[in-house]
Amino acid sequence: MLRYLSDYKRESVLAPLFKMLEATFDLFVPLVMADIVNVGIAAHDFHYILVRCGILLLLAIVGLTCSLTAQYFSAKAAVGYSTGLRHALFEHIQTLSFSEMDTMGTSTLITRMTSDVNQVQSGLNLFLRLFLRSPFVVIGAMIMAFTVNFRAALIFVVAIPLLSVVVFGVMVITRPLYKSVQTRLDRVLGLTRENLTGVRVVRAFDKEKSEVDRFEDANELLTKMQLHVGHISALMNPLTYVIINLAIVALLYVGSIEINIGGMASGDVIALVNYMNQILIELVKLANLIVQVSKALACAGRVQAVLDTKPGMDFPAELRSEVPADKAGDAVRFDHVSLTYAGAGAPSLSDISFTAKRGQTIGVIGGTGSGKSSLVNLIPRFYDATEGTVEILGRPAADYPREALRGKVISGAIIDAYSQEPLTASPLFSLDNVILSPHAGAFTTDALNAMSRMSVDQLFQYVDGATPDNLVTAE
Repeated sequence: MLRYLSDYKRESVLAPLFKMLEATFDLFVPLVMADIVNVGIAAHDFHYILVRCGILLLLAIVGLTCSLTAQYFSAKAAVGYSTGLRHALFEHIQTLSFSEMDTMGTSTLITRMTSDVNQVQSGLNLFLRLFLRSPFVVIGAMIMAFTVNFRAALIFVVAIPLLSVVVFGVMVITRPLYKSVQTRLDRVLGLTRENLTGVRVVRAFDKEKSEVDRFEDANELLTKMQLHVGHISALMNPLTYVIINLAIVALLYVGSIEINIGGMASGDVIALVNYMNQILIELVKLANLIVQVSKALACAGRVQAVLDTKPGMDFPAELRSEVPADKAGDAVRFDHVSLTYAGAGAPSLSDISFTAKRGQTIGVIGGTGSGKSSLVNLIPRFYDATEGTVEILGRPAADYPREALRGKVISGAIIDAYSQEPLTASPLFSLDNVILSPHAGAFTTDALNAMSRMSVDQLFQYVDGATPDNLVTAE
């Protein structure tokens, strides 16, 4: 996935470099403050203090400029990367067959395109700004502490490894948990989509209570996992603060001893405490970086899983096979065709055989879930038959290039298909001369017969040259 960052190599290099420049200037601030206390205040030299304050102001201005520049480059790289990734992901999804899409789920694919990519973008932005700066400040502050006082600096040698154990320990524990959180979030989003899409069917069968219970169960599992991860992540800040505060207490104790024996001045203690606070701030930033990067890596892995999914349906570049003489008059032929969707417990179509001749009009009528749309989806090869053969104009549907099968061969077909209200996007709508009958929430024999008669009437209207009310064309 890093190839989508190739157009932003310059920004990816400049962002951390400017952040390191900012960090370098920050490391000199405690020394200047110590100099003000040790020399300026001790000697009551107002001019000396004023000059040193001017140096502090200059360091602040230069540091701010470097910080803003780094943020600009990191944001540019992160936004450009996510744009390229989102485009590649969308392009790849278009190559997948309906079977792969059904297996992954529409809600899952939407989550990958939106929240997962956004999370990767945020993680990359934060990574470019902090992955060099925070370790640089931590190590740099410890080195600068040794230049102030060797004995007091030994406290840093003890505190930093303890802090690292806490930070990285939390990262190792929480990273797989974030994957579980996202999986359960997909479940909640999937249930939401199913209910919003099929709200009329749910209400027709009086299933509102059961659907609410299903949603609450999934949402409760998500909440429990989020709380579990949150509790573990929340341990990071208190533990780091405890270690840092103990280190500061130790610094003040050792500093007081060193001042009494003349080993260092009061300003040096202030400098050491400032360096310890710098380490605290950077470690908190580093902890946040690790959490965000862990989330981003989990999301990136999920996006990569979609990109790694190979299309299960191949189309030839050119039309294959010849039309046998005995099939020259066939338009559509089903030969013992069965279709079972991925993960389904029962087939949607079972042993279907019929032949539609050129110029012949055939109506496909049945109740909800009887397989009308499934049958139609096999003709333009939105799905491949599990068993049997589907032939178009005397050739197997698998022998047609995509453009020929879905652009020319099938473009004049008259299809009657039931669809839920409101109408959702469907590849069927891209076909010419598609007649749709609205979904009915009643399943009595009289209602089904009325729906069938309406559909047949519309078909005959079209054949007679009239324009049915529910005609959908490609224009």
